[in-house]
Amino acid sequence: MTFTSSKPTSDGMSARSWALILLLGAIWGASFFFARIAIAEMPPLTLVFYRVAIAAMALHVYLAATGISCRPITDRAGQFLILATLNNVIPFSLIFIGQTALGAGLAAVLNATTPFWTIIIANMLTDDERISWNKIAGIAAGVGGTAIMIGPGLLADLGGPAWAKFAILGATVSYAFAVIYAKRFKDVAPAATAAGQLTASCVIMLPLVLVVDGTASLFSASLPVWSAVMALALVSTALAYILYFTLISTVGATNASLVTLVVPVSAILLGALFLAERLELYELAGMALIGLGLVVTDGRLFKRRKEK
Repeated sequence: MTFTSSKPTSDGMSARSWALILLLGAIWGASFFFARIAIAEMPPLTLVFYRVAIAAMALHVYLAATGISCRPITDRAGQFLILATLNNVIPFSLIFIGQTALGAGLAAVLNATTPFWTIIIANMLTDDERISWNKIAGIAAGVGGTAIMIGPGLLADLGGPAWAKFAILGATVSYAFAVIYAKRFKDVAPAATAAGQLTASCVIMLPLVLVVDGTASLFSASLPVWSAVMALALVSTALAYILYFTLISTVGATNASLVTLVVPVSAILLGALFLAERLELYELAGMALIGLGLVVTDGRLFKRRKEK
Protein backbone atom coordinates (compact mmCIF):
# COMPACT_ATOMS: atom_id res chain seq x y z
CA MET A 1 0.00 0.00 0.00
CA THR A 2 1.27 3.46 -0.84
CA PHE A 3 0.33 6.90 0.39
CA THR A 4 0.48 10.29 -1.27
CA SER A 5 0.92 13.72 0.24
CA SER A 6 -1.37 16.67 -0.44
CA LYS A 7 1.46 18.72 -1.94
CA PRO A 8 4.71 17.77 -3.64
CA THR A 9 7.77 18.35 -1.50
CA SER A 10 10.60 18.21 -4.00
CA ASP A 11 10.62 21.96 -4.67
CA GLY A 12 11.32 22.89 -1.07
CA MET A 13 9.12 24.27 1.65
CA SER A 14 7.52 27.66 2.04
CA ALA A 15 8.61 30.21 4.63
CA ARG A 16 5.43 29.41 6.60
CA SER A 17 6.30 25.71 6.69
CA TRP A 18 9.81 26.42 7.92
CA ALA A 19 8.37 28.74 10.57
CA LEU A 20 6.07 25.94 11.74
CA ILE A 21 8.99 23.51 11.93
CA LEU A 22 11.04 25.97 14.00
CA LEU A 23 8.09 26.69 16.30
CA LEU A 24 7.32 23.00 16.75
CA GLY A 25 10.99 22.30 17.41
CA ALA A 26 11.00 24.93 20.15
CA ILE A 27 7.87 23.48 21.73
CA TRP A 28 9.19 19.91 21.67
CA GLY A 29 12.57 21.13 22.90
CA ALA A 30 10.83 22.49 25.98
CA SER A 31 9.26 19.07 26.56
CA PHE A 32 12.67 17.75 27.68
CA PHE A 33 12.61 20.25 30.56
CA PHE A 34 9.07 19.31 31.55
CA ALA A 35 9.76 15.56 31.29
CA ARG A 36 12.96 15.87 33.32
CA ILE A 37 11.00 17.41 36.18
CA ALA A 38 8.05 15.01 35.96
CA ILE A 39 9.98 11.75 35.58
CA ALA A 40 11.69 12.35 38.95
CA GLU A 41 8.46 11.53 40.81
CA MET A 42 6.13 9.94 38.28
CA PRO A 43 6.56 6.47 36.66
CA PRO A 44 7.07 6.61 32.87
CA LEU A 45 3.78 4.95 31.89
CA THR A 46 1.79 7.12 34.32
CA LEU A 47 3.43 10.21 32.85
CA VAL A 48 2.51 9.08 29.33
CA PHE A 49 -1.10 8.55 30.41
CA TYR A 50 -1.43 12.00 31.97
CA ARG A 51 0.28 13.60 29.00
CA VAL A 52 -2.15 12.16 26.47
CA ALA A 53 -5.26 12.34 28.69
CA ILE A 54 -4.94 16.02 29.60
CA ALA A 55 -4.03 16.92 26.02
CA ALA A 56 -7.01 14.96 24.66
CA MET A 57 -9.45 16.72 27.02
CA ALA A 58 -8.04 20.12 26.05
CA LEU A 59 -8.37 19.35 22.34
CA HIS A 60 -11.98 18.19 22.68
CA VAL A 61 -12.79 21.48 24.42
CA TYR A 62 -11.07 23.27 21.53
CA LEU A 63 -13.05 21.30 18.93
CA ALA A 64 -16.32 22.11 20.69
CA ALA A 65 -15.43 25.80 20.96
CA THR A 66 -14.42 26.13 17.30
CA GLY A 67 -17.16 23.94 15.84
CA ILE A 68 -14.77 21.44 14.26
CA SER A 69 -16.52 18.10 13.75
CA CYS A 70 -15.58 15.11 15.92
CA ARG A 71 -17.27 12.73 13.46
CA PRO A 72 -13.99 11.52 11.87
CA ILE A 73 -12.80 10.37 15.30
CA THR A 74 -15.69 7.94 15.74
CA ASP A 75 -15.91 6.96 12.07
CA ARG A 76 -12.21 6.02 11.92
CA ALA A 77 -11.66 4.79 15.47
CA GLY A 78 -9.64 1.75 14.36
CA GLN A 79 -7.23 3.86 12.33
CA PHE A 80 -6.78 6.28 15.23
CA LEU A 81 -5.91 3.36 17.52
CA ILE A 82 -3.13 2.38 15.10
CA LEU A 83 -1.90 5.98 14.84
CA ALA A 84 -1.99 6.37 18.63
CA THR A 85 0.04 3.19 19.11
CA LEU A 86 2.71 4.24 16.61
CA ASN A 87 2.89 7.94 17.45
CA ASN A 88 2.21 8.07 21.20
CA VAL A 89 2.05 4.83 23.15
CA ILE A 90 5.19 3.12 21.81
CA PRO A 91 7.53 6.11 21.38
CA PHE A 92 6.49 8.05 24.51
CA SER A 93 6.90 4.95 26.66
CA LEU A 94 10.24 3.95 25.12
CA ILE A 95 11.66 7.48 25.37
CA PHE A 96 10.64 7.98 29.00
CA ILE A 97 11.96 4.52 29.88
CA GLY A 98 15.22 5.20 28.03
CA GLN A 99 15.63 8.56 29.77
CA THR A 100 15.71 6.82 33.13
CA ALA A 101 19.12 5.35 32.18
CA LEU A 102 20.52 7.71 29.51
CA GLY A 103 21.67 11.30 29.58
CA ALA A 104 19.65 13.89 27.71
CA GLY A 105 22.49 14.45 25.21
CA LEU A 106 22.66 10.93 23.83
CA ALA A 107 18.86 10.69 23.86
CA ALA A 108 18.69 13.86 21.74
CA VAL A 109 21.21 12.53 19.20
CA LEU A 110 19.41 9.19 18.89
CA ASN A 111 16.07 10.97 18.54
CA ALA A 112 17.54 13.13 15.78
CA THR A 113 17.91 10.01 13.60
CA THR A 114 14.12 9.99 13.05
CA PRO A 115 14.38 11.61 9.57
CA PHE A 116 16.75 8.82 8.47
CA TRP A 117 14.22 6.13 9.32
CA THR A 118 11.42 8.23 7.85
CA ILE A 119 13.10 8.71 4.48
CA ILE A 120 13.90 4.98 4.24
CA ILE A 121 10.37 3.90 5.17
CA ALA A 122 8.78 6.61 3.01
CA ASN A 123 10.81 5.43 0.04
CA MET A 124 9.40 1.92 0.52
CA LEU A 125 5.78 2.78 1.33
CA THR A 126 4.97 5.98 -0.58
CA ASP A 127 4.93 6.93 -4.22
CA ASP A 128 5.82 10.60 -3.79
CA GLU A 129 8.67 10.73 -1.25
CA ARG A 130 11.77 9.15 -2.72
CA ILE A 131 15.31 9.06 -1.40
CA SER A 132 17.47 11.85 -2.83
CA TRP A 133 21.11 12.67 -2.25
CA ASN A 134 20.39 16.13 -0.91
CA LYS A 135 18.01 14.67 1.69
CA ILE A 136 20.52 12.03 2.81
CA ALA A 137 23.36 14.59 2.98
CA GLY A 138 21.21 17.15 4.77
CA ILE A 139 19.93 14.71 7.38
CA ALA A 140 23.47 13.35 7.95
CA ALA A 141 24.71 16.89 8.51
CA GLY A 142 21.85 17.52 10.92
CA VAL A 143 22.56 14.42 13.00
CA GLY A 144 26.28 15.24 12.96
CA GLY A 145 25.52 18.78 14.07
CA THR A 146 23.42 17.40 16.92
CA ALA A 147 26.33 15.23 18.07
CA ILE A 148 28.77 18.16 17.90
CA MET A 149 26.32 20.42 19.74
CA ILE A 150 26.05 17.98 22.64
CA GLY A 151 29.85 18.04 22.82
CA PRO A 152 31.74 16.53 25.79
CA GLY A 153 28.46 15.56 27.46
CA LEU A 154 27.83 13.06 24.66
CA LEU A 155 31.06 11.17 25.43
CA ALA A 156 29.99 10.80 29.03
CA ASP A 157 26.62 9.41 27.94
CA LEU A 158 28.01 6.79 25.53
CA GLY A 159 28.53 4.26 28.29
CA GLY A 160 24.82 3.94 29.01
CA PRO A 161 23.13 0.52 28.84
CA ALA A 162 22.42 -0.89 25.38
CA TRP A 163 18.75 -1.55 26.19
CA ALA A 164 18.18 2.15 26.87
CA LYS A 165 19.79 3.13 23.55
CA PHE A 166 17.69 0.59 21.66
CA ALA A 167 14.60 1.94 23.46
CA ILE A 168 15.24 5.43 22.05
CA LEU A 169 16.01 4.04 18.59
CA GLY A 170 12.84 1.96 18.74
CA ALA A 171 10.92 5.14 19.45
CA THR A 172 12.40 6.86 16.40
CA VAL A 173 11.45 3.95 14.12
CA SER A 174 7.93 4.02 15.54
CA TYR A 175 7.74 7.76 14.88
CA ALA A 176 8.85 7.14 11.29
CA PHE A 177 6.07 4.63 10.66
CA ALA A 178 3.61 6.97 12.37
CA VAL A 179 4.41 9.97 10.21
CA ILE A 180 3.88 7.85 7.09
CA TYR A 181 0.62 6.40 8.42
CA ALA A 182 -0.62 9.89 9.39
CA LYS A 183 -0.71 10.90 5.72
CA ARG A 184 -4.04 9.07 5.37
CA PHE A 185 -5.63 11.70 7.66
CA LYS A 186 -4.87 14.63 5.34
CA ASP A 187 -8.62 15.10 4.75
CA VAL A 188 -9.24 15.58 8.51
CA ALA A 189 -8.70 18.87 10.34
CA PRO A 190 -5.31 18.76 12.15
CA ALA A 191 -6.97 19.50 15.52
CA ALA A 192 -9.41 16.63 15.03
CA THR A 193 -6.59 14.28 14.02
CA ALA A 194 -4.66 15.26 17.14
CA ALA A 195 -7.74 14.79 19.33
CA GLY A 196 -8.51 11.40 17.80
CA GLN A 197 -4.96 10.16 18.21
CA LEU A 198 -4.68 11.30 21.84
CA THR A 199 -8.13 9.97 22.75
CA ALA A 200 -7.18 6.56 21.38
CA SER A 201 -3.92 6.77 23.34
CA CYS A 202 -5.91 7.25 26.56
CA VAL A 203 -7.93 4.11 25.83
CA ILE A 204 -4.72 2.13 25.38
CA MET A 205 -2.72 3.64 28.24
CA LEU A 206 -5.27 3.52 31.07
CA PRO A 207 -5.35 -0.29 31.52
CA LEU A 208 -1.57 -0.45 31.07
CA VAL A 209 -1.02 2.08 33.84
CA LEU A 210 -3.43 0.34 36.21
CA VAL A 211 -1.75 -3.03 35.66
CA VAL A 212 1.90 -1.90 35.69
CA ASP A 213 1.92 1.12 38.03
CA GLY A 214 -1.30 0.66 40.00
CA THR A 215 -3.32 3.52 41.45
CA ALA A 216 -0.84 4.68 44.10
CA SER A 217 1.24 6.68 41.60
CA LEU A 218 -1.73 8.46 40.04
CA PHE A 219 -2.07 11.16 42.68
CA SER A 220 1.21 11.18 44.60
CA ALA A 221 3.19 13.85 42.70
CA SER A 222 4.13 17.26 44.08
CA LEU A 223 2.85 20.62 42.78
CA PRO A 224 5.98 21.38 40.65
CA VAL A 225 5.62 17.99 38.99
CA TRP A 226 1.94 18.59 38.23
CA SER A 227 2.86 21.98 36.75
CA ALA A 228 5.41 20.27 34.49
CA VAL A 229 2.85 17.62 33.49
CA MET A 230 0.30 20.31 32.56
CA ALA A 231 2.84 22.18 30.44
CA LEU A 232 3.93 18.91 28.80
CA ALA A 233 0.31 18.01 27.98
CA LEU A 234 -1.12 21.37 26.91
CA VAL A 235 1.85 22.92 25.11
CA SER A 236 4.18 20.10 24.08
CA THR A 237 1.36 17.71 23.15
CA ALA A 238 -2.01 19.34 22.39
CA LEU A 239 -0.68 22.44 20.61
CA ALA A 240 2.32 20.60 19.21
CA TYR A 241 0.26 17.93 17.47
CA ILE A 242 -1.98 20.48 15.79
CA LEU A 243 1.17 21.99 14.26
CA TYR A 244 2.60 18.55 13.49
CA PHE A 245 -0.41 17.26 11.56
CA THR A 246 -0.62 20.58 9.73
CA LEU A 247 2.96 20.03 8.56
CA ILE A 248 2.36 16.44 7.48
CA SER A 249 -0.61 17.48 5.35
CA THR A 250 1.32 20.29 3.63
CA VAL A 251 4.97 19.26 3.29
CA GLY A 252 4.95 15.47 3.61
CA ALA A 253 6.34 12.94 6.04
CA THR A 254 10.09 13.33 5.54
CA ASN A 255 10.06 17.12 5.76
CA ALA A 256 7.80 17.05 8.82
CA SER A 257 10.22 14.68 10.57
CA LEU A 258 13.00 17.27 10.21
CA VAL A 259 11.61 18.90 13.33
CA THR A 260 13.60 16.35 15.37
CA LEU A 261 16.79 18.09 14.20
CA VAL A 262 15.51 21.40 15.57
CA VAL A 263 14.49 20.00 18.97
CA PRO A 264 17.98 19.77 20.55
CA VAL A 265 18.83 23.27 19.30
CA SER A 266 15.75 24.72 20.96
CA ALA A 267 16.43 22.77 24.16
CA ILE A 268 19.92 24.28 24.48
CA LEU A 269 18.75 27.79 23.55
CA LEU A 270 15.94 27.59 26.11
CA GLY A 271 18.49 26.59 28.72
CA ALA A 272 20.61 29.61 27.84
CA LEU A 273 17.62 31.96 27.94
CA PHE A 274 15.83 30.76 31.06
CA LEU A 275 18.42 28.84 33.08
CA ALA A 276 21.39 31.17 32.46
CA GLU A 277 23.36 28.32 30.90
CA ARG A 278 26.41 29.43 28.93
CA LEU A 279 26.52 28.74 25.20
CA GLU A 280 29.80 27.08 24.24
CA LEU A 281 31.57 27.46 20.89
CA TYR A 282 31.02 23.79 19.99
CA GLU A 283 27.27 24.24 20.60
CA LEU A 284 27.17 27.17 18.17
CA ALA A 285 29.16 25.13 15.64
CA GLY A 286 26.71 22.24 15.97
CA MET A 287 23.75 24.57 15.49
CA ALA A 288 25.38 25.98 12.34
CA LEU A 289 25.85 22.47 10.94
CA ILE A 290 22.21 21.61 11.71
CA GLY A 291 21.14 24.79 9.91
CA LEU A 292 23.27 23.80 6.90
CA GLY A 293 21.70 20.35 6.97
CA LEU A 294 18.20 21.82 6.84
CA VAL A 295 19.17 24.04 3.89
CA VAL A 296 20.68 21.08 2.03
CA THR A 297 17.62 18.92 2.72
CA ASP A 298 15.32 21.65 1.44
CA GLY A 299 17.38 21.84 -1.77
CA ARG A 300 15.94 25.06 -3.17
CA LEU A 301 19.08 27.17 -2.69
CA PHE A 302 21.24 24.75 -4.70
CA LYS A 303 18.55 24.35 -7.35
CA ARG A 304 18.38 28.11 -7.88
CA ARG A 305 22.17 28.39 -8.12
CA LYS A 306 22.17 25.60 -10.72
CA GLU A 307 19.44 27.32 -12.73
CA LYS A 308 21.42 30.58 -12.73
